[in-house]
Amino acid sequence: MNIGIAQINAVVGDFPGNVKRLLAAYRECLDAGAELVITPEMSLVGYPPRDLVFKSHFVPKCLQALDHLAGEIREVPLLVGYVDYHEATGGKPFRNAAAWLEQGAIVHRFWKTLLPTYDVFDERRYFEPGEACEPIVWNGKRIGVTICEDIWTDDYLQRPFYDRDPVSELSAKNMDLLLNLSASPFHLGKPAQRRDMLAKVARQSAVPVVYCNSIGGNDQLLFDGHSMVINAEGRIAAQLNGFVEQTRVVNPFLNLEPEDSKALEEEAPAQLYRALVLGLRDYATKCGFTSVCLGLSGGIDSALTAAIAADALGPENVHGLTMPSPYSSGGSVDDSIHLAKSLGIRCDTVPIRDAFETFKATLAPLFVGKPEDVTEENLQARIRGVLLMALSNKDHHLLLTTGNKSELAVGYCTIYGDMCGGLAVISDLPKTRVYEVCRWLNREREIIPWNTIEKPPSAELRPDQKDQDTLPEYEILDAILENYVEKQLSSEEIIDLGFDEATVRWIQRRVDLNEWKRQQAAPGIRVTSLAFGMGRRMPIVQRFVG
Repeated sequence: MNIGIAQINAVVGDFPGNVKRLLAAYRECLDAGAELVITPEMSLVGYPPRDLVFKSHFVPKCLQALDHLAGEIREVPLLVGYVDYHEATGGKPFRNAAAWLEQGAIVHRFWKTLLPTYDVFDERRYFEPGEACEPIVWNGKRIGVTICEDIWTDDYLQRPFYDRDPVSELSAKNMDLLLNLSASPFHLGKPAQRRDMLAKVARQSAVPVVYCNSIGGNDQLLFDGHSMVINAEGRIAAQLNGFVEQTRVVNPFLNLEPEDSKALEEEAPAQLYRALVLGLRDYATKCGFTSVCLGLSGGIDSALTAAIAADALGPENVHGLTMPSPYSSGGSVDDSIHLAKSLGIRCDTVPIRDAFETFKATLAPLFVGKPEDVTEENLQARIRGVLLMALSNKDHHLLLTTGNKSELAVGYCTIYGDMCGGLAVISDLPKTRVYEVCRWLNREREIIPWNTIEKPPSAELRPDQKDQDTLPEYEILDAILENYVEKQLSSEEIIDLGFDEATVRWIQRRVDLNEWKRQQAAPGIRVTSLAFGMGRRMPIVQRFVG
């Protein structure tokens, strides 16, 4: 039984475009000898559609596209994910569904049984779960069809979220093969975690598992692919590449030589960089942008953002501005120009000294007798934001913000200043990870100037300013933030780990106070286990201290 795996990049709500993608991948698999083709969860729809499903024409158009797609499937069956109605009285209005298309018709329909409502997921808001898990018989085999969460076991969810186990239900009915249509978002370490989970499922059910995962970026979520076939012994029999669209045909019942799984454990900087390049490319192109602009400060954050942009969209489609203030060092401008030459991107220098002095003169009657403070620092950042937004408007660029997760966490960024933009590319990348990725990027040749990597980080908004004048050392800051934000430990628990009490409480207070700022920030690309944005819902007005 040759099964084609079509790891495609769907666009949310683009039913005609997704039909074309599905048919192209289907035909690739046919040419390679497939007898059955499997696609990702909601491959006809794009995942997640969120509240689009409530629009009156959304599901009807989805079903119309499904009928059209079914009419094109004549040679071998195609298994495709879509959204269906829940026809029964009561319950949620829709189903997360999969359709078995064969000989021009919809032959079987399957409903997702386990609907996640944790982390970035909110499926019980929309969908009614499937009531029964029944294998189908095809080509002499009893085949179980599951959708994403249906195969995630309690061991990996850390606690039992469900009172049903679809894989066990299918195994009890003498299943021979398990298929899974998935839209499993990426975060660092997730590909290897999935491999371990799938291996356990295959061993426990004693059948091969064919797993097809989505690829591409949709809003803040990134899907990395890494589809695979696991044999009944729990070994990888075949795997597709990560972060690219791909098709492959595999017979899961042959005694295939196990494949190397090193790609799933690729070093962290490589995974992060490839993820961010794909995330930026898809966010820009799916939103209709062909080019981007950003501020180049001579610092490591803007340098990494520019490198990602050049790889994602081509250097000719990246426009940088370096905007020196009275406190900018000559080295920062030089580093920005050096970076631009290294990447092949455009860089223009637009000094802000005159604009800054004009603003100060305009405000002088209001500020009589008051010394300069953070107000004047923020003025510089906001002048730069105005210039970048003007460039974005005039040349139809997507403006990228360049702040990292460490800064965003504690509010070390200027609202309506350096936070201006349409996408916060590295906003889920802690500062220590920024350094790791930049050093990895320079592993063969200098792409980001080494001076940018090695000099002390500074916002350069006042004389001789350094980040560490305000913030703890980044190694300490990031370790505390990981415990407080991602692991959600209390201050007391973090202090018990050996961190300085005053430092922990300062960071905790800054994180909590700056929720209002983060809720106005540009969306970012999720690459850690818990990002600011989807998956983290904190109130702005609250007095809990913990």
